[in-house]
Amino acid sequence: MNCVVQSTGQMQCKVYDSILALDPEVQAGRALTVLVALLGLVALMVTVVGAQCTTCVRAGKAKSWIVMAGGVLYILCGVLVLIPVCWFANIIISGFYDPNVPKSRKREMGAALYIGWAATALLLLGGSLICCSCSCSGNGENAFPVKYSASTRRPTSNGEYDKKNYV
Repeated sequence: MNCVVQSTGQMQCKVYDSILALDPEVQAGRALTVLVALLGLVALMVTVVGAQCTTCVRAGKAKSWIVMAGGVLYILCGVLVLIPVCWFANIIISGFYDPNVPKSRKREMGAALYIGWAATALLLLGGSLICCSCSCSGNGENAFPVKYSASTRRPTSNGEYDKKNYV
């Protein structure tokens, strides 16, 4: 919105008529945010394809690399979210302390910036956890190896079962 404060103290706000009428910083920030949303969707799809519970790709090195790529995409999303959030914070802070800017045009940091920083932290943390979880499996084997196996017990010649401990 574009707001004007009258001399009587009343404020009139008007919604922007066109997206193209916005400042270039706002347009770039919106474009980058949309790009991050699409890249986050791609990261989700890549991570789901490489998950242990899916059968899209055979278990092994390829699956581990796919999960690693998903984690890296999440980290990239976190960095790309951080750019417009910090950019706007810089604009707001520098405008607030600029003595040439009238009081009616001074802005303060709002909830959207804090939500952006929280989203950045979660994306970076999530991507790092995904990357660490797939690199910990070492040579691409299953991270949760089977500790038991089903075996068939056959009776011996005297009709009794073996006393062996089947594990």
